[in-house]
Amino acid sequence: MSNLHFLDTNILLYSISRDPNETRKREQAITLMDEDGGALSVQVLQEFYVQATRASRPDPIPHAIAASLIHTWMRFAVQDITASILTQALDIKAKHGFSYWDGALIAAARALGCRQLYSEDMAHGRDVEGVVILNPFR
Repeated sequence: MSNLHFLDTNILLYSISRDPNETRKREQAITLMDEDGGALSVQVLQEFYVQATRASRPDPIPHAIAASLIHTWMRFAVQDITASILTQALDIKAKHGFSYWDGALIAAARALGCRQLYSEDMAHGRDVEGVVILNPFR
């Protein structure tokens, strides 16, 4: 495994949050993103764009800002969506009971050689085929 750590969409979303109740999470997310070895996937970038710009969000950001952030985050190792990621995600879903989308994140993290996947949305401390899920907001 490499020294890369995978960042789920919620990390990116917290990094731009203006909600005063999410200050601690925003600071933690920014700290994770500032560390060397960040990694993510095209899926994460897509999910970020959709969630950050949706009109029903309390603080939506304009397209231009979201697109600019995505271009900035391309500095991270980025795993493409491939047929291999798709089939691995299906296997992870069947074997471990995750949703397809979470399986795709785990598959992308594995493909990049990440040992840690930072996410608020999955079981903290669970090791899934060599990728340990960590909730940085615990």
